[in-house]
Amino acid sequence: EVQLVESGGGLVEPGGSLRLSCVGSGFTFSTHWMFWLRQAPGKRLEWISQITSSGTVDYLDPVKGRFIISRDNAKNTVYLQMNDLKPSDTAMYYCATDKSGTRRGQGTQVTVSS
Repeated sequence: EVQLVESGGGLVEPGGSLRLSCVGSGFTFSTHWMFWLRQAPGKRLEWISQITSSGTVDYLDPVKGRFIISRDNAKNTVYLQMNDLKPSDTAMYYCATDKSGTRRGQGTQVTVSS
C-alpha cells in the first residue's frame, strides 16, 4: 500500500521559511517522480513543484526563486524548502506520486500571517 506522510507545516510570519518533508513507502521511491501540490481555502488543488527520479526540477511561476524541491532516496523522502513566504502561500500542502494529486498524503498546513 502506497503511503505518503507530510510534515513540517506551521504558522510563520511573512518573509519567513519552512521546510516540508514527505516520507513515502509502499513503492519504489527512487524511481518515481515526486510532486508537491497545495490547496488554499476555497480554491482548487494546484501543482507547485516536481522532481524527477534523476533530480530535474520544475516549479509553478509564483514560487520560482523562493521554493526548492529536493529528494533523498536513501530516506525515501522529498523536501520542499519554502523561503520568503507570503500570505498567498497559505494552504494545505500535499506530496503526491502524480501531478494531479490523485495519490497524495494527508497534507500539512502552512499558514503565513503576521
